[in-house]
Amino acid sequence: MIGLVGRVSGRIGAGLVGEVMVHVPERLGTEAFLAYRAVPGEPLEPGTMVVVVEYQPPRTVYVEPF
Repeated sequence: MIGLVGRVSGRIGAGLVGEVMVHVPERLGTEAFLAYRAVPGEPLEPGTMVVVVEYQPPRTVYVEPF
């Protein structure tokens, strides 16, 4: 999961959970994950491209803008 690129589908606010859609090649599709910012900063709005920097199974990722 780390290093995969996705798109924000639900706003990620400061310290709040959002949602990202990430293409997972091993599973041949795009999947939704709960997402937090890895480093506090401005909110990430829907449509923003992000990269996964940490993964906590089963469905949580920490992201930063791509």
